[in-house]
Amino acid sequence: MPLNSRAIFPSSDPDFISFPSRRSVVHSLNGIVTCTQPLAAQAGQQILRDGGNAADAAVAVAAALNITEPSSTGIGGDMFCLFYDARDKKVKAINGSGRSSKNASLIQMRRDLGLDSGDPGKVAVRTTHHVTTPGAAGGWVDTVEEFGSKKLSLEHILMPAIELGESGFPVSELASFFWRESEDMIKKASPNFGELLKSDNHAPDKKRAPLPGEIMVNPTLAQTFRLLAKHGKEGFYSGPVAEAIVKVLRDLGGHYELDDLTDHLQQGADSPDPVKLRFNGQGIGKVRSQAIDGQAGRSADEHGIDIWEHPPNGQGIVALMAFGILEELERTGKIPTFTERDHNTAPYLHAIIESLRIAFADANWFVTDSAVSKVPTHEMLAPSYLAERAKLFNPNKASDIIHRGSPAHSHCDTVYFAVTDRHGNACSFINSNFSGFGTCIIPKDTGFTLQNRGAGFSLEADHPNVIAPRKRPYHTIIPAMVTNASDQSLHTCYGVMGGFMQPQGHVQVLLNMLTFKYNPQAALDAPRICIGAGTPDQGKVLDRTVYLEEGIGEEVVRGLRALGHEVEVLKGWERGMFGRGQVVRCHVEGGRNVFSAGSDPRGDGAAFPA
Repeated sequence: MPLNSRAIFPSSDPDFISFPSRRSVVHSLNGIVTCTQPLAAQAGQQILRDGGNAADAAVAVAAALNITEPSSTGIGGDMFCLFYDARDKKVKAINGSGRSSKNASLIQMRRDLGLDSGDPGKVAVRTTHHVTTPGAAGGWVDTVEEFGSKKLSLEHILMPAIELGESGFPVSELASFFWRESEDMIKKASPNFGELLKSDNHAPDKKRAPLPGEIMVNPTLAQTFRLLAKHGKEGFYSGPVAEAIVKVLRDLGGHYELDDLTDHLQQGADSPDPVKLRFNGQGIGKVRSQAIDGQAGRSADEHGIDIWEHPPNGQGIVALMAFGILEELERTGKIPTFTERDHNTAPYLHAIIESLRIAFADANWFVTDSAVSKVPTHEMLAPSYLAERAKLFNPNKASDIIHRGSPAHSHCDTVYFAVTDRHGNACSFINSNFSGFGTCIIPKDTGFTLQNRGAGFSLEADHPNVIAPRKRPYHTIIPAMVTNASDQSLHTCYGVMGGFMQPQGHVQVLLNMLTFKYNPQAALDAPRICIGAGTPDQGKVLDRTVYLEEGIGEEVVRGLRALGHEVEVLKGWERGMFGRGQVVRCHVEGGRNVFSAGSDPRGDGAAFPA
């Protein structure tokens, strides 16, 4: 008799990384797909082979990830992307995030949550009351229409994911773990739970989460993709899918109406101007002859880089502010130009921690839907303002809670991936449900769960991010892009998923490459830190603890504690807090682009050359 999946994977709870492993950087001349699921990467590779570009392939990867890693992402969630167009060397953006319903209001939310007068409360994590309109479907369509090659139809692009859903696929290890972790919540969330669980006559309710290596099918999600492929946005925001979304929410006590989905259909995704910060810190602007950021003999200023992020309602401004504060601290002599020996030392991490705390303090107040409330984005990135905020840094002591408060890390299930193509285009793409499986609510015959992104709203009446009708909340998901300041050529396409960890990951991973000369894979492998953890489920969302990943030395722990930081070291599965990143870096040789990629060992995936 042949082995079954239980024989192949005998351990039901292995270590997070159960054996020492080594990953080399992956190089390619024709583009790269790097993501958390090999089968999803295969979908992107196929689209590149068929003549699609990086944007086409990114949408194929997003859809395939919805099939293979539904805990983290899906068409019931939101997306953002940055696209580097090699033709004009410009970075462009799509904001595919959804809005609250027209019936959403602070009064209604407080009534739904049963909050007494004077009780500040918080938006619950897994109820109908924090569902926002899924923006991913519209964002996928707009990405293909605005940035795609125009050579492939949407049906062609979605077909690899459709085939995975209809024919089935073997479930990977981490995907299975997160699936099993959410099984009970899926069963309790809606009567349609069976669409995302595996049939088993011996399991409670005859349904259960799949084990690693077991085959899972999702024909109803494949059918949702077919409707989107055939009818475009109308196939999702009107007709049977839209009706199923409204029905399940109304049946569970929500206030959504078909008009909310129609409104998103009409408004579509936005194409905002990305925000950037010119970074010359940590010796980057002084590089001369090293083949790292340019050619020998150029001026120092030309060796700087431009770091690009999405504007609010996303939190990318946190990363940009932190980079700006770090450069100001170096300019004023409060921190040194760190050497390779300083990586993950107490002084270096103290500077990272404090810069992020200052940036988060502002973002936690100001980041909201800029179409509803003014967000002073450019003022927050002005050198004079960053210099003023940098004065809060004390090299010898951890800060107290900074004015406006530092937001906590929220355990967040998201996928980030990066795609480049042979033409030199790059697509930095992120798609999310927010929490694992979002609300876990499944509209009948659709095969996906609805996100709980409304948990990002504030319930403070005077807060810029307070819940209101047809409004986008503070959003954690952020893709990033880096260009060379001298000529706006592509430097790096990268990102790190994981709630409020994301801007923290952006800072640490990029500095690993720039300051400490790590290659893309080593930059992701290196242990990370995360400030202010605690999940909304636990109710502890303002926490001054600094979480260190296993692998950071005990002497560093002692050094940070001596500076006044509250430190906790996370091991095993807890390391998921530090997110999962992907990096594609570009250099040119003989007029040809060479792409060099790494994929986070904290995920199931890898980097795959086209």
